[in-house]
Amino acid sequence: MTRSQPSNRPGPRRHRRQPIQLELPLCTWGGKRAGSGRKRTSGRAGVPHRARPNHSEHHPVHVTLRAERRLPSLRRQLVFAELRRDFVRASHASFRVVHFSVQSNHVHLILEAHDKLSLSRGMAGLSIRLARSVNRVLTRRGRVWSDRYHARTLRTPRETRQALVYVLMNFKKHAGPSARGVDAMSSAVWFDGWKDPLRMGDPSAGIGRGVVPVWRPRTWLAREGWRRGGLIHQDERPRPA
Repeated sequence: MTRSQPSNRPGPRRHRRQPIQLELPLCTWGGKRAGSGRKRTSGRAGVPHRARPNHSEHHPVHVTLRAERRLPSLRRQLVFAELRRDFVRASHASFRVVHFSVQSNHVHLILEAHDKLSLSRGMAGLSIRLARSVNRVLTRRGRVWSDRYHARTLRTPRETRQALVYVLMNFKKHAGPSARGVDAMSSAVWFDGWKDPLRMGDPSAGIGRGVVPVWRPRTWLAREGWRRGGLIHQDERPRPA
């Protein structure tokens, strides 16, 4: 028996099926792309949506909350009175408001918190509480804060002193060079670091002295460390942020 020799003749051709390309509609929204995402309501750059850094209980924090555009002034007497009460209600042992000032469209705070989680939860609760009070007093609905809160950790006596002047004297930044004294819509009246103590009869010394809306600082920087740069004079003005 002889083995069959392999044939050199080409076999039948097999046609491969070509993949079918479907034309899908191009998305025009979302994604990591220039122009995507929610648009800002003002020309000011927003706070980046990235993870907050870790927080140490030894460092106070300067926090800024900015209100939505076209919202009535937060310095209205009834609005301010509610905000001041909320500072008391939102503070507790692990999250404390130690200084504040309320301006027409933003709020400055100096806070102390036990850790990152306490700061995050405390600010979430405070932001919601303040927003509800503003909407209730102004008989409106909708957003109150235009963006996430901006937080700056204070790590040195010099930084802390500058933040104190910036927060307590912030009204001078907006009122112009003629502004004098201290702001009645801040915690300046409860601040014990003035070079010249406030007089009880001074009309700029604030309102409602019976209720203290801030906690006494517990961190060394906010309590006494900042005093290395000297007590604060009532004629000082905030430096650019």
